[in-house]
Amino acid sequence: MNTARNWQTPMLIVICGGILLGLSLGIRNVQGLFMLPMIADRGWTRENFGMAIALQNIVWGLSQPLTGMVADRYGSVKVMMAGSLLYAAGLYLEASASSVPVLNAGAGVLIGLALSGTAFASVYGAVSRIAAPEQRSWALGMTGAIGGLCQFAMVPIAHELIATLGWVSAFIAIAVLFVAVAPASLALQDKSPAHTAAAGESMSSAIRAAFAHRGFWLLNAGFLACGFQLAFIATHLPAYLLDKGMQPRDAVVALAIISLTNVIGTYYCGHLGGKYSRKYLLSGLYLLRSLAIAAFVWLPISQATLYGFAAVMGLTWLGTVPLTNGIVSQVFGLKYLATLFGFVFFGHQLGAFFGVWLGAYVFDATHSYDAVWMVAIALGLLAALLHLPIDEREIKPASPVPA
Repeated sequence: MNTARNWQTPMLIVICGGILLGLSLGIRNVQGLFMLPMIADRGWTRENFGMAIALQNIVWGLSQPLTGMVADRYGSVKVMMAGSLLYAAGLYLEASASSVPVLNAGAGVLIGLALSGTAFASVYGAVSRIAAPEQRSWALGMTGAIGGLCQFAMVPIAHELIATLGWVSAFIAIAVLFVAVAPASLALQDKSPAHTAAAGESMSSAIRAAFAHRGFWLLNAGFLACGFQLAFIATHLPAYLLDKGMQPRDAVVALAIISLTNVIGTYYCGHLGGKYSRKYLLSGLYLLRSLAIAAFVWLPISQATLYGFAAVMGLTWLGTVPLTNGIVSQVFGLKYLATLFGFVFFGHQLGAFFGVWLGAYVFDATHSYDAVWMVAIALGLLAALLHLPIDEREIKPASPVPA
Protein backbone atom coordinates (compact mmCIF):
# COMPACT_ATOMS: atom_id res chain seq x y z
CA MET A 1 0.00 0.00 0.00
CA ASN A 2 1.33 3.43 -0.91
CA THR A 3 1.06 5.62 2.21
CA ALA A 4 2.97 8.69 0.97
CA ARG A 5 1.63 12.17 1.74
CA ASN A 6 1.70 14.91 -0.91
CA TRP A 7 4.95 16.39 0.41
CA GLN A 8 6.71 12.99 0.49
CA THR A 9 8.11 12.91 -3.01
CA PRO A 10 9.90 9.69 -4.01
CA MET A 11 13.24 11.49 -4.25
CA LEU A 12 12.87 13.13 -0.81
CA ILE A 13 12.06 9.77 0.73
CA VAL A 14 15.06 7.96 -0.72
CA ILE A 15 17.45 10.86 0.00
CA CYS A 16 16.44 11.16 3.66
CA GLY A 17 16.31 7.39 4.13
CA GLY A 18 19.69 6.99 2.45
CA ILE A 19 21.33 9.70 4.58
CA LEU A 20 20.10 8.16 7.82
CA LEU A 21 20.99 4.64 6.71
CA GLY A 22 24.41 5.69 5.42
CA LEU A 23 25.39 7.61 8.54
CA SER A 24 24.24 4.78 10.80
CA LEU A 25 26.15 2.11 8.89
CA GLY A 26 29.06 4.40 8.01
CA ILE A 27 29.91 5.03 11.65
CA ARG A 28 29.71 1.31 12.34
CA ASN A 29 31.94 0.47 9.39
CA VAL A 30 34.75 2.86 10.40
CA GLN A 31 35.10 1.42 13.90
CA GLY A 32 38.13 -0.48 12.64
CA LEU A 33 39.96 2.83 12.12
CA PHE A 34 39.53 3.59 15.81
CA MET A 35 40.67 0.18 17.11
CA LEU A 36 44.46 0.56 17.16
CA PRO A 37 44.61 4.12 18.60
CA MET A 38 41.99 3.20 21.22
CA ILE A 39 43.72 0.08 22.47
CA ALA A 40 47.09 1.87 22.43
CA ASP A 41 45.76 4.68 24.64
CA ARG A 42 43.69 2.52 26.96
CA GLY A 43 46.00 -0.49 27.23
CA TRP A 44 43.32 -2.88 25.96
CA THR A 45 43.72 -5.89 23.65
CA ARG A 46 42.16 -6.48 20.25
CA GLU A 47 39.87 -9.01 21.91
CA ASN A 48 38.61 -6.33 24.35
CA PHE A 49 37.70 -4.06 21.45
CA GLY A 50 36.44 -6.95 19.33
CA MET A 51 34.14 -8.15 22.10
CA ALA A 52 32.54 -4.69 22.39
CA ILE A 53 31.81 -4.58 18.65
CA ALA A 54 30.67 -8.22 18.72
CA LEU A 55 28.30 -7.32 21.57
CA GLN A 56 27.05 -4.40 19.47
CA ASN A 57 26.17 -6.80 16.67
CA ILE A 58 24.37 -9.34 18.85
CA VAL A 59 22.42 -6.62 20.71
CA TRP A 60 21.43 -5.20 17.33
CA GLY A 61 20.26 -8.62 16.20
CA LEU A 62 18.34 -9.45 19.38
CA SER A 63 16.62 -6.07 19.55
CA GLN A 64 15.78 -5.80 15.83
CA PRO A 65 12.60 -7.93 15.90
CA LEU A 66 11.27 -5.93 18.89
CA THR A 67 12.17 -2.62 17.25
CA GLY A 68 10.50 -3.84 14.08
CA MET A 69 7.31 -4.61 16.00
CA VAL A 70 7.25 -1.07 17.40
CA ALA A 71 7.85 0.40 13.93
CA ASP A 72 5.13 -1.76 12.38
CA ARG A 73 2.63 -0.80 15.08
CA TYR A 74 3.39 2.88 15.67
CA GLY A 75 5.28 3.97 12.56
CA SER A 76 8.99 4.23 11.84
CA VAL A 77 9.69 7.85 12.71
CA LYS A 78 9.51 7.40 16.49
CA VAL A 79 11.87 4.44 16.26
CA MET A 80 14.37 6.32 14.07
CA MET A 81 14.41 9.43 16.25
CA ALA A 82 14.95 7.39 19.42
CA GLY A 83 17.64 5.35 17.68
CA SER A 84 19.47 8.50 16.58
CA LEU A 85 19.63 9.83 20.14
CA LEU A 86 20.79 6.45 21.45
CA TYR A 87 23.50 6.37 18.79
CA ALA A 88 24.85 9.76 19.86
CA ALA A 89 24.80 8.68 23.52
CA GLY A 90 26.62 5.44 22.69
CA LEU A 91 29.34 7.26 20.76
CA TYR A 92 29.88 9.69 23.63
CA LEU A 93 30.13 6.82 26.12
CA GLU A 94 32.56 4.96 23.83
CA ALA A 95 34.71 8.08 23.58
CA SER A 96 34.83 8.58 27.35
CA ALA A 97 35.21 4.90 28.28
CA SER A 98 38.08 4.30 30.68
CA SER A 99 37.27 0.66 31.35
CA VAL A 100 36.15 -2.34 29.30
CA PRO A 101 32.67 -2.54 30.93
CA VAL A 102 31.98 1.10 29.98
CA LEU A 103 33.24 0.40 26.44
CA ASN A 104 30.85 -2.56 26.25
CA ALA A 105 27.97 -0.41 27.48
CA GLY A 106 28.57 2.36 24.94
CA ALA A 107 29.94 0.68 21.82
CA GLY A 108 28.14 -2.58 22.54
CA VAL A 109 24.73 -2.08 24.13
CA LEU A 110 23.72 1.51 23.29
CA ILE A 111 24.98 1.55 19.70
CA GLY A 112 23.60 -1.95 19.16
CA LEU A 113 20.14 -0.78 20.24
CA ALA A 114 20.52 2.38 18.16
CA LEU A 115 21.35 0.45 15.00
CA SER A 116 18.12 -1.53 15.31
CA GLY A 117 16.23 1.77 15.01
CA THR A 118 18.30 3.55 12.37
CA ALA A 119 19.47 0.92 9.91
CA PHE A 120 18.05 -1.64 7.50
CA ALA A 121 14.78 -2.84 8.98
CA SER A 122 13.40 0.56 9.96
CA VAL A 123 14.55 2.47 6.87
CA TYR A 124 13.83 -0.20 4.27
CA GLY A 125 10.55 -1.11 5.97
CA ALA A 126 9.34 2.50 5.79
CA VAL A 127 10.52 2.98 2.20
CA SER A 128 8.85 -0.28 1.12
CA ARG A 129 5.51 0.80 2.58
CA ILE A 130 5.61 4.37 1.29
CA ALA A 131 6.76 3.61 -2.27
CA ALA A 132 4.24 2.68 -4.91
CA PRO A 133 4.54 -1.00 -5.94
CA GLU A 134 5.96 -0.17 -9.37
CA GLN A 135 8.67 2.01 -7.75
CA ARG A 136 9.54 -0.22 -4.80
CA SER A 137 12.61 -1.97 -6.22
CA TRP A 138 13.96 1.35 -7.53
CA ALA A 139 13.31 3.06 -4.17
CA LEU A 140 15.11 0.35 -2.19
CA GLY A 141 18.06 0.35 -4.57
CA MET A 142 18.32 4.15 -4.62
CA THR A 143 18.04 4.39 -0.83
CA GLY A 144 20.87 1.90 -0.49
CA ALA A 145 22.95 3.74 -3.10
CA ILE A 146 22.58 7.09 -1.34
CA GLY A 147 23.36 5.34 1.92
CA GLY A 148 26.48 3.92 0.28
CA LEU A 149 27.61 7.42 -0.71
CA CYS A 150 27.24 8.53 2.90
CA GLN A 151 29.20 5.48 4.06
CA PHE A 152 31.91 6.36 1.55
CA ALA A 153 32.05 9.91 2.92
CA MET A 154 32.39 8.64 6.49
CA VAL A 155 35.73 6.95 5.77
CA PRO A 156 37.76 10.09 4.93
CA ILE A 157 35.75 12.12 7.46
CA ALA A 158 36.57 9.72 10.29
CA HIS A 159 40.21 9.41 9.18
CA GLU A 160 40.64 13.19 9.06
CA LEU A 161 38.90 13.71 12.41
CA ILE A 162 41.13 11.14 14.10
CA ALA A 163 44.25 12.70 12.55
CA THR A 164 43.38 16.29 13.48
CA LEU A 165 41.34 15.99 16.70
CA GLY A 166 42.30 12.61 18.12
CA TRP A 167 40.00 9.61 18.35
CA VAL A 168 38.10 10.85 21.45
CA SER A 169 37.07 14.18 19.92
CA ALA A 170 36.40 12.42 16.61
CA PHE A 171 33.76 10.23 18.28
CA ILE A 172 32.14 13.26 19.91
CA ALA A 173 32.09 15.19 16.61
CA ILE A 174 30.38 12.26 14.88
CA ALA A 175 27.83 12.05 17.73
CA VAL A 176 26.93 15.71 17.15
CA LEU A 177 26.59 15.00 13.42
CA PHE A 178 24.14 12.18 14.17
CA VAL A 179 21.92 14.45 16.26
CA ALA A 180 21.94 17.03 13.47
CA VAL A 181 20.84 14.45 10.86
CA ALA A 182 18.11 12.85 13.00
CA PRO A 183 15.28 15.10 11.68
CA ALA A 184 15.71 13.48 8.24
CA SER A 185 13.66 10.59 9.62
CA LEU A 186 10.53 12.80 9.49
CA ALA A 187 10.41 12.25 5.72
CA LEU A 188 9.87 8.53 6.38
CA GLN A 189 6.50 8.88 8.12
CA ASP A 190 4.97 5.69 6.77
CA LYS A 191 1.72 5.25 8.67
CA SER A 192 -0.23 6.03 11.81
CA PRO A 193 -1.32 3.72 14.63
CA ALA A 194 -4.83 3.86 13.16
CA HIS A 195 -3.61 2.17 9.99
CA THR A 196 -2.16 -0.70 12.01
CA ALA A 197 -5.49 -1.24 13.70
CA ALA A 198 -7.18 -1.90 10.36
CA ALA A 199 -8.63 -5.32 9.70
CA GLY A 200 -6.29 -7.97 8.37
CA GLU A 201 -3.74 -10.51 9.46
CA SER A 202 -2.55 -10.14 13.05
CA MET A 203 1.13 -9.79 13.88
CA SER A 204 1.18 -13.11 15.76
CA SER A 205 -0.34 -14.88 12.75
CA ALA A 206 2.24 -13.34 10.42
CA ILE A 207 5.09 -14.45 12.71
CA ARG A 208 3.71 -17.99 12.96
CA ALA A 209 3.37 -18.21 9.18
CA ALA A 210 6.94 -17.02 8.70
CA PHE A 211 8.36 -19.42 11.27
CA ALA A 212 6.57 -22.31 9.54
CA HIS A 213 8.08 -21.40 6.16
CA ARG A 214 11.32 -23.21 5.25
CA GLY A 215 12.53 -20.32 3.11
CA PHE A 216 12.37 -17.99 6.11
CA TRP A 217 14.91 -20.12 7.96
CA LEU A 218 17.09 -20.54 4.88
CA LEU A 219 17.23 -16.75 4.51
CA ASN A 220 18.17 -16.47 8.18
CA ALA A 221 20.94 -19.06 7.83
CA GLY A 222 22.28 -17.54 4.62
CA PHE A 223 22.29 -14.06 6.10
CA LEU A 224 24.62 -15.36 8.84
CA ALA A 225 27.40 -15.60 6.26
CA CYS A 226 26.80 -12.01 5.18
CA GLY A 227 27.09 -10.72 8.73
CA PHE A 228 30.21 -12.75 9.45
CA GLN A 229 32.06 -11.58 6.33
CA LEU A 230 31.13 -7.91 6.53
CA ALA A 231 31.71 -7.45 10.25
CA PHE A 232 35.04 -9.28 10.18
CA ILE A 233 36.34 -7.27 7.23
CA ALA A 234 35.06 -3.88 8.43
CA THR A 235 36.54 -4.36 11.91
CA HIS A 236 39.77 -6.25 11.25
CA LEU A 237 40.90 -5.34 7.72
CA PRO A 238 42.82 -2.18 8.82
CA ALA A 239 44.76 -4.13 11.45
CA TYR A 240 45.30 -7.08 9.06
CA LEU A 241 46.84 -4.77 6.48
CA LEU A 242 49.16 -3.15 9.03
CA ASP A 243 50.25 -6.62 10.17
CA LYS A 244 51.11 -7.38 6.53
CA GLY A 245 53.34 -4.30 6.31
CA MET A 246 50.98 -1.99 4.46
CA GLN A 247 50.37 1.64 5.38
CA PRO A 248 47.36 3.09 7.27
CA ARG A 249 46.48 5.01 4.10
CA ASP A 250 46.00 1.70 2.26
CA ALA A 251 43.32 0.66 4.75
CA VAL A 252 41.55 4.00 4.40
CA VAL A 253 41.60 3.75 0.60
CA ALA A 254 40.36 0.14 0.71
CA LEU A 255 37.43 1.01 3.00
CA ALA A 256 36.63 4.00 0.78
CA ILE A 257 36.62 1.78 -2.32
CA ILE A 258 34.30 -0.68 -0.58
CA SER A 259 31.93 2.14 0.33
CA LEU A 260 32.03 3.71 -3.13
CA THR A 261 31.50 0.51 -5.12
CA ASN A 262 28.80 -0.44 -2.63
CA VAL A 263 26.81 2.48 -4.06
CA ILE A 264 26.81 0.84 -7.48
CA GLY A 265 26.26 -2.67 -6.16
CA THR A 266 23.37 -1.82 -3.86
CA TYR A 267 21.56 0.21 -6.51
CA TYR A 268 21.83 -2.45 -9.18
CA CYS A 269 20.98 -5.29 -6.80
CA GLY A 270 17.79 -3.46 -5.85
CA HIS A 271 17.06 -2.74 -9.51
CA LEU A 272 17.75 -6.30 -10.67
CA GLY A 273 15.66 -7.66 -7.81
CA GLY A 274 12.60 -6.19 -9.54
CA LYS A 275 13.37 -8.12 -12.74
CA TYR A 276 14.94 -11.43 -11.79
CA SER A 277 14.68 -14.09 -9.09
CA ARG A 278 16.11 -12.60 -5.92
CA LYS A 279 17.21 -15.95 -4.52
CA TYR A 280 19.44 -16.63 -7.53
CA LEU A 281 20.90 -13.14 -7.35
CA LEU A 282 21.71 -13.70 -3.67
CA SER A 283 23.30 -17.06 -4.40
CA GLY A 284 25.50 -15.45 -7.04
CA LEU A 285 26.55 -12.63 -4.69
CA TYR A 286 27.68 -15.03 -1.96
CA LEU A 287 29.60 -17.16 -4.46
CA LEU A 288 31.35 -14.08 -5.87
CA ARG A 289 32.29 -12.93 -2.36
CA SER A 290 33.89 -16.25 -1.46
CA LEU A 291 35.91 -16.25 -4.68
CA ALA A 292 37.07 -12.68 -4.01
CA ILE A 293 38.13 -13.49 -0.44
CA ALA A 294 39.99 -16.62 -1.57
CA ALA A 295 41.89 -14.69 -4.25
CA PHE A 296 42.78 -11.91 -1.80
CA VAL A 297 44.11 -14.28 0.86
CA TRP A 298 45.99 -16.62 -1.46
CA LEU A 299 47.54 -14.09 -3.84
CA PRO A 300 50.59 -12.03 -2.75
CA ILE A 301 49.30 -8.90 -1.04
CA SER A 302 49.81 -5.59 -2.81
CA GLN A 303 47.92 -2.39 -3.43
CA ALA A 304 46.59 -3.86 -6.68
CA THR A 305 45.20 -7.03 -5.05
CA LEU A 306 43.88 -5.06 -2.06
CA TYR A 307 42.05 -2.47 -4.14
CA GLY A 308 40.70 -5.12 -6.53
CA PHE A 309 39.41 -7.11 -3.56
CA ALA A 310 37.84 -3.99 -2.06
CA ALA A 311 36.08 -3.17 -5.34
CA VAL A 312 34.56 -6.65 -5.69
CA MET A 313 33.54 -6.78 -2.04
CA GLY A 314 31.96 -3.35 -2.32
CA LEU A 315 29.85 -4.44 -5.30
CA THR A 316 28.42 -7.25 -3.15
CA TRP A 317 28.61 -5.48 0.23
CA LEU A 318 25.05 -4.43 1.05
CA GLY A 319 23.36 -5.59 -2.14
CA THR A 320 22.21 -8.61 -0.16
CA VAL A 321 19.97 -6.44 2.04
CA PRO A 322 17.42 -5.08 -0.49
CA LEU A 323 17.30 -8.54 -2.08
CA THR A 324 16.67 -10.28 1.25
CA ASN A 325 14.19 -7.60 2.27
CA GLY A 326 12.53 -8.02 -1.12
CA ILE A 327 12.06 -11.77 -0.65
CA VAL A 328 10.51 -11.21 2.79
CA SER A 329 8.05 -8.63 1.40
CA GLN A 330 7.36 -10.75 -1.69
CA VAL A 331 6.51 -13.86 0.31
CA PHE A 332 4.94 -12.42 3.47
CA GLY A 333 3.67 -8.97 2.43
CA LEU A 334 4.39 -5.46 3.68
CA LYS A 335 2.25 -5.04 6.78
CA TYR A 336 4.73 -6.56 9.24
CA LEU A 337 7.83 -6.26 7.09
CA ALA A 338 10.00 -4.57 9.75
CA THR A 339 9.11 -7.27 12.27
CA LEU A 340 9.73 -10.23 9.96
CA PHE A 341 12.89 -8.77 8.46
CA GLY A 342 14.04 -8.18 12.03
CA PHE A 343 13.84 -11.93 12.72
CA VAL A 344 15.72 -12.74 9.51
CA PHE A 345 18.28 -10.09 10.39
CA PHE A 346 19.08 -11.88 13.64
CA GLY A 347 20.95 -14.46 11.56
CA HIS A 348 23.01 -11.67 10.02
CA GLN A 349 23.92 -10.27 13.42
CA LEU A 350 24.71 -13.66 14.90
CA GLY A 351 27.22 -14.04 12.09
CA ALA A 352 28.51 -10.51 12.70
CA PHE A 353 29.06 -11.30 16.38
CA PHE A 354 31.23 -14.28 15.55
CA GLY A 355 33.00 -12.45 12.71
CA VAL A 356 34.18 -9.66 15.00
CA TRP A 357 34.83 -11.68 18.15
CA LEU A 358 36.35 -14.74 16.47
CA GLY A 359 38.66 -12.49 14.46
CA ALA A 360 39.99 -10.89 17.64
CA TYR A 361 40.13 -14.15 19.61
CA VAL A 362 41.94 -16.10 16.89
CA PHE A 363 44.44 -13.30 16.32
CA ASP A 364 45.28 -12.97 20.01
CA ALA A 365 45.69 -16.76 20.23
CA THR A 366 47.63 -17.36 16.98
CA HIS A 367 48.82 -13.90 15.85
CA SER A 368 47.16 -14.61 12.49
CA TYR A 369 43.77 -14.09 10.84
CA ASP A 370 44.23 -16.96 8.37
CA ALA A 371 41.76 -19.35 10.00
CA VAL A 372 39.04 -16.70 10.09
CA TRP A 373 39.47 -15.95 6.39
CA MET A 374 38.92 -19.66 5.69
CA VAL A 375 35.72 -19.64 7.74
CA ALA A 376 34.51 -16.60 5.79
CA ILE A 377 35.08 -18.41 2.48
CA ALA A 378 33.29 -21.57 3.65
CA LEU A 379 30.28 -19.66 4.97
CA GLY A 380 29.90 -17.77 1.69
CA LEU A 381 29.86 -21.01 -0.29
CA LEU A 382 27.31 -22.50 2.10
CA ALA A 383 25.08 -19.42 1.82
CA ALA A 384 25.18 -19.67 -1.99
CA LEU A 385 23.75 -23.19 -1.73
CA LEU A 386 21.19 -22.40 0.98
CA HIS A 387 19.38 -19.79 -1.12
CA LEU A 388 18.71 -22.09 -4.08
CA PRO A 389 15.73 -24.06 -2.60
CA ILE A 390 13.88 -20.96 -1.25
CA ASP A 391 10.26 -20.77 -2.45
CA GLU A 392 9.64 -17.15 -3.47
CA ARG A 393 5.89 -17.53 -4.06
CA GLU A 394 3.57 -15.33 -1.99
CA ILE A 395 1.75 -17.05 0.84
CA LYS A 396 -1.84 -16.21 1.66
CA PRO A 397 -2.33 -14.33 4.94
CA ALA A 398 -4.08 -16.25 7.68
CA SER A 399 -7.34 -14.93 9.07
CA PRO A 400 -6.92 -12.95 12.31
CA VAL A 401 -7.52 -14.91 15.49
CA PRO A 402 -10.65 -13.63 17.31
CA ALA A 403 -9.90 -11.82 20.55
